[in-house]
Amino acid sequence: MPALIFDCDGVLADTERDGHLPAFNQTFAEFGVPVRWSDADYAEKVKIGGGKERMRSILTPQLATELGLPLETDTWGDTILAWHKRKTAIYTEMVAAGVLPGRPGIRRITEEAAAAGWTLAVASTSAEASVRAVLEHAVGAELAERFQVFAGDIVPAKKPAPDIYLHALRELGVDPGETLVIEDSANGLQAALAAGLATLVTVSSYTTEEDFTGAALVVSSLGEPAGPATEVLNDPAGIRPDRYLRLADLETIRRRAPQTSAAAETERETP
Repeated sequence: MPALIFDCDGVLADTERDGHLPAFNQTFAEFGVPVRWSDADYAEKVKIGGGKERMRSILTPQLATELGLPLETDTWGDTILAWHKRKTAIYTEMVAAGVLPGRPGIRRITEEAAAAGWTLAVASTSAEASVRAVLEHAVGAELAERFQVFAGDIVPAKKPAPDIYLHALRELGVDPGETLVIEDSANGLQAALAAGLATLVTVSSYTTEEDFTGAALVVSSLGEPAGPATEVLNDPAGIRPDRYLRLADLETIRRRAPQTSAAAETERETP
């Protein structure tokens, strides 16, 4: 059966601007960290894969001294973990409160794919608790049970490395040619392509100007019958969707999968 793998942030819900950014800033405030990311600051930070990695990017020797931390960078791990644990809790509470609705078409496409027997999964560099909270809110608790979730630090290298997708392929037991990925960022697209996976891009708040070379289709969203409509931004595979994407469109993209990458071949050949 075909497999459909979603990224989380920016795909299931447009979480970055209205969710992660305020959660990071609240965490910094609670821990007395003299940092507050603006919208423009965070537009750069989202290019770093992983929340802990984004937090680590602010820790200079000068800031460490100001916070009373040792200057040895290898001692900062516990501090980053504490910050990130609190940030994840804040963010999860926001999701549960309904602040971040699912993006157009996500629940509809998921229902269609589940009814057709597709394998469903999420592959994300975000913390698993955050991913599961967004997933359940975006598709509902019953449909969320149909998903396998691959998230956080389960692989050594985060996107744009293909590790999370290679891991998902192994765990799901599916072939790249049977799999379609939905991503929203250039980093995510490069990770999927490096794993040999056909990819549909639905741009989000911070990714509209990124380079999506290699995507089969780039759209504003999956769309809904009653609106908002799908705006096609690039259609190199000639999918030509209507006002909203249907499962048949996703099947067409999947059948036009890219050539399997060297990284994916090496991974599958490794005993």
